[in-house]
Amino acid sequence: MASTSTAFLLYLLSLSLLLFPSPSVSQLNQFCEVGTGYGEAGCGIPVSSSKLLIKGGTVVNAHHQEVADVYVEDGIIVAVKPNLKVADDVKVLDATGKFVMPGGIDPHTHLAISFMNTEAIDDFFSGQAAALAGGTTMHIDFVMPVNGNLTAGLQAYEKKAKNSCMDYGFHVAITKWDEEVSKEMEIMVKERGINSFKFFMAYKGFVMVNDELLLQGFKRCKSLGALAMVHAENGDAVFEGQNRMIELGITGPEGHALSRPPVLEGEATARAIRLASFVNTPLYVVHVMSIDAMEEIARARKSGQRVIGEPIISGLVLDDSKLWDPDFTTASKYVMSPPIRASGHDKALQAALSTGVLQLVGTDHCTFNSTQKALGIDDFRKIPNGVNGIEERMHLVWDTMVESGQISVTDFVRVTSTECAKIFNIYPRKGAILPGSDADIIIFNPNSSFEISARSHHSRSDTNVYEGKKGKGKVEVTIAGGRVVWENGELKVVPGSGKYIKMPPFSYLFNGINKADESYLSSLNAPVHRSKSTT
Repeated sequence: MASTSTAFLLYLLSLSLLLFPSPSVSQLNQFCEVGTGYGEAGCGIPVSSSKLLIKGGTVVNAHHQEVADVYVEDGIIVAVKPNLKVADDVKVLDATGKFVMPGGIDPHTHLAISFMNTEAIDDFFSGQAAALAGGTTMHIDFVMPVNGNLTAGLQAYEKKAKNSCMDYGFHVAITKWDEEVSKEMEIMVKERGINSFKFFMAYKGFVMVNDELLLQGFKRCKSLGALAMVHAENGDAVFEGQNRMIELGITGPEGHALSRPPVLEGEATARAIRLASFVNTPLYVVHVMSIDAMEEIARARKSGQRVIGEPIISGLVLDDSKLWDPDFTTASKYVMSPPIRASGHDKALQAALSTGVLQLVGTDHCTFNSTQKALGIDDFRKIPNGVNGIEERMHLVWDTMVESGQISVTDFVRVTSTECAKIFNIYPRKGAILPGSDADIIIFNPNSSFEISARSHHSRSDTNVYEGKKGKGKVEVTIAGGRVVWENGELKVVPGSGKYIKMPPFSYLFNGINKADESYLSSLNAPVHRSKSTT
């Protein structure tokens, strides 16, 4: 009787699968309901084999490339050698004629951020799914404090990230200063896996900090071995520029760029660099968008100061011309801070990346749809700031920098993955194809082509700032944590499968800092001991 019932149930199940086939993720941007994962029975996509062999490709690391096989077991790279022999239960991927590279790491994203009276349209599931389709297998997002409280902010973001489908880490923003914040920074570093803190020099009246807070924050970062990061624009001057534009009757998206010109980014970058030098702590300048800021970084690095400059993909490949488009929806989608600059800044930033003045490429992915952008239709100051890029970054860096001959294939791996892993102290677990590294891998076809469109991207945004861009080089397979999650134009992602990656303090940027401090102190020839006057 039991066997008859079981057979009948199996018959009903098979019938239901025929009549109601399970959904799959495709370029139509379909997603299973949150809480039901791709790879679970409810979505009808089998979980990938725990054993993989990537055969015959050119394995590219930041320091070396060679033709070799890559064997993966239980999410870890086990061997990288030519002509590996494996058992029959291993899934084999043929990478002949293609590059096998570490998955990208995006150092700068804002998923599910509450900002300017709305929330970014991409959350930790849709944003990460888009990233995986574009060959990025880890990102580092920015935790915003709750009323200045770091712990409450981190808890909120942990909740936002519960449906993550790839690995991620956190930076934490500092928006006020008191003894409690100083204590919380220590907890973040020593217990919660945070090794970087961001200071906004812009957004007056919201999250902007003054020089006094910068100094206190830089000193605390140094003592904890955490990297100080800055959004470098002169917020007071930006506020003045915004008022000037409104007085002139310039209320459209072009007013955004006109109100915060490159000189204000250059000034803030120079000020942050000098304050970091005064404290003698490493500095990371996020989203370098202008020649003005880049030249300040170049000057500091030439003098031996430890300054990291992060261009983002929009600054490398776009110019500000679309901000003057007569259609508001078109123009407003390009509004971000610092602004996308006039033609010429993009080429200068590319050259700086190719020569090592700038070190790695992020996105500042912070997406708002056209309805959200329309909140500022009568006042550019109310347009939510942010553009997409988490899915497009790897393809655009390849087409812009490698296809043009500005950087090598190994440099591509360095600026999209390895350098980020080193700066945030998770190399070689991430950013490398080496035995013992996490199996976050892409198979990249340099002879294939791509075209970007909001119709086919995986972001939830209804617009794309790279609309219509075409180029060479395409991510054909993405492997995250040893699972094939992107193949044949199809996503197979599991909500909740992503891991939080703790990042330890005292990265290589801090090497020798103590000796420099000792040298400084010994050079002071002070205090001078003087005899007191007797009169």
